[in-house]
Amino acid sequence: MGESPNTMDDYMIMSERTARKNLYTLSRGVVETFGDVYLWKPLLHDLQELYVKHEERHGFPRMIGSIDCTHWKWKNCPVAWKGQYVSGHHGSPSLVLEAVASRDLWIWHAFFEVVGSNNDINVLDQSPIFDDLLNGKALDAPFTVNGNEYKYGYYLTNGIYPQYSTFVKAPPSGSKTRQFF
Repeated sequence: MGESPNTMDDYMIMSERTARKNLYTLSRGVVETFGDVYLWKPLLHDLQELYVKHEERHGFPRMIGSIDCTHWKWKNCPVAWKGQYVSGHHGSPSLVLEAVASRDLWIWHAFFEVVGSNNDINVLDQSPIFDDLLNGKALDAPFTVNGNEYKYGYYLTNGIYPQYSTFVKAPPSGSKTRQFF
């Protein structure tokens, strides 16, 4: 609900320590219950299934998924932290979640910002999503489009993301063209 653990002190007659412990227990329960189905990195077989699903549904050949960030206003941000979580274009403290998920709710990448990161690019720069690629551990999932061989799939993004080889910008709204390569 966006409340800090301190808000539970009076309402639930619960200490901050107990509130944090319960939040941790709930989080572990979610991971243990849903982790095997919804919270894991794709394997080669999974990537190939994602390729097929995205091409059938959206007409994008070999797309891994869409990547984007969502910003949540943090109304109960502690006063001492506000300067670290306020960006110029939001004007109030917010948290940023970067995620990649498929239509069947398989969340295979989620990353919350670190202190001082208040926009999509700063979050991307610190996100572990490309660590395997940068460290040479990424799965080779080759494909060919228009006679060009590609080693890895790509993510569909909006216009704010940099010109990386793994990003393809979505066509403008209402556009009928889907020729990216």
